[in-house]
This record gives sequence, C-alpha cells and structure tokens, in this order.
Amino acid sequence: MVPDSIEREVRIDAPVDVVWRVVTEPDQITQWFSDRAELELREGGDGVLTFLNEGTEYQPVVAPLVVVRAEAPHAFAYRWSHPEGTRADGSNSVLVEFTLRPDGDGTLLRVVESGVAAMAWTDAAKTRYLEDHRHGWDQHLGDLRTYAARVAATPAAR
Repeated sequence: MVPDSIEREVRIDAPVDVVWRVVTEPDQITQWFSDRAELELREGGDGVLTFLNEGTEYQPVVAPLVVVRAEAPHAFAYRWSHPEGTRADGSNSVLVEFTLRPDGDGTLLRVVESGVAAMAWTDAAKTRYLEDHRHGWDQHLGDLRTYAARVAATPAAR
C-alpha cells in the first residue's frame, strides 16, 4: 500500500511573522521554493508556482494551485497536482499544509503534503511522486531555513 502523506518539521531561527512572509509572499517564495510564484493569499485564491528545472533534463513544471487556508501568521494551505483543465478540490488534488508555531525566538514549521493515496494514479506514479516530493521538501525546507534566518537577521526585515 502506498503511503498517503509526507510530513516534515523544521525549526527556523526567525520569528513567526518573518517565516509567514517567506512562506506566503511571492517575492519571498522565489527565494527558497519555486522559480516564479503568483499567489492570491485568501481562501479560494488562485496561484501558480513555476519550477524551471534549469540545468536538468526535465521540462519546466507549472503548478497551478488553490489556496484553502490563509490564517496569518499560523496556517497556510493549498491544493495542487490536479488534472490539467480542472480546478483543484478535495477530490482531485494533493493538499499542502504549513503550520507555524513560535518556539522561543524562532519558529517551528510543520509541512504536511497529503491525499496522495486518493489520487487516480497508478501505485508506481504515487510512489514516484512521494519520492520526488520527499526529496524536494528536504531540499526546499533547508533552503527556507537558511533564507528566513538571513531575512530575520536583516534590520530592515523586522
């Protein structure tokens, strides 16, 4: 049986308000996650993340998304990976949830990507997706941790 989700938690040396901006503002998202980002930060808002994959054999990935939760500065969630030509909803997409909690002078960030088991993909495709995204989240959350700490250390950012 294919697992349903990927879960990661990282501690970031930056306050919650800084991490919130880094996770939800398009100009910040492009510093640690996607190469391009568009986002309407409201429930039901649309967005697009573009991963150019330069220097690899892979074609760019354009990932439309729908925001399902935007409760500053503690909860942000969106749906993506839905079939082209459809709108992401609970029956056809994967859910990505970010939860931010203060931890002393830093932030605990939990990311859960779930709903893979319910997708209308083969088990092999689900397994490939999970492996790719596990590796991706590890890389991107490391980049986020470094970037957010740098932003927090910049006096103009506070």
